[in-house]
Formats: sequence, C-alpha cells, structure tokens
Amino acid sequence: MFGDFLSRLTAPRPDPLDEGDARLALAALLVRVARADGTYDTGERRSIGLILATRYGLDQAAAQALLGDAETLEGQAPDTVRFTRAIKDSVPYENRLAVVEALWQVVLADGERDPEEDALLRLVTSLLGITDQDSARARQRAAAHPAPGGPALPGGGGSPGPWS
Repeated sequence: MFGDFLSRLTAPRPDPLDEGDARLALAALLVRVARADGTYDTGERRSIGLILATRYGLDQAAAQALLGDAETLEGQAPDTVRFTRAIKDSVPYENRLAVVEALWQVVLADGERDPEEDALLRLVTSLLGITDQDSARARQRAAAHPAPGGPALPGGGGSPGPWS
C-alpha cells in the first residue's frame, strides 16, 4: 500500500514531500518512537491522535484515519536510520523541529521517560538534523504543554512550535 511512497521517500535524492505525505511520514515517526519501549497502548494511541488533531486541525475521524495509515507505514518503513534521514531530506527544518516537540510529548505522555524511548528520540533528533539546543527547548515545551489528555510534567516553558 505504501511501497511507492517509501520508494519516493528513500530515493537517493528525494523530492520534498507535499503536505499530506509529510504529515503521514512524521505521524509514522511518532508511532515508531511510541513503540520503542515494546508497548504501544491505547493511551499512546490517544495521545498521538490528539497531537495530530491539534497540530493539523483535524476532526477525530480524520486524525484516527491518519494514525491508522501512520501505523501501517511505520510497520513497512525501513530501519529508523534510513527512514529518519529520508524525512530529513524531504521535510523543512521548522517542520522537523515541530515533530521533535510532538515526539517528546509522546515520550512524556505517560509521565515517565522510558530509557528505550529516550535513546531512540535522541537518535531520531540527531538524524533529523535538529540541534541539541533546539531539542532541549522542544522537550521543555513538551513538558510544559503535554499532549492533550496527557499528564502535566514539571519544567519547560514557551509555546508550541509551528507544524504544517
């Protein structure tokens, strides 16, 4: 189903993704990080669905449809290194930075920083070309402004970054 999309995304010189494809790729990355600790529960699915709805202005049905497609794509996507590098080459920095904040929201959604999720997020952030300083600020914003329905966490400040 996503074979052509993945072929285009992982081409040696991928074209920039259109808005819909970028949303799908970045949503799949949210799913990949959520699955990093070996569990992917309804709370994480709900958090991702709410992040997608909030960030993209989607209704619940559209957010759930995007999440379903993202889960399928994540299962078919290549290893994290190639998949993330392909996103880096196809998505503008500002959008990648916004997804890092959303990734932190997913990691922090259950109120804990799981070591596997934390390690994968550090790798993904680096592969996306996000600076350590920008990642730290994104984590602080995510902690101060948790995903809708997630627990409030101490630390951080600022406002959510743009995500288009």
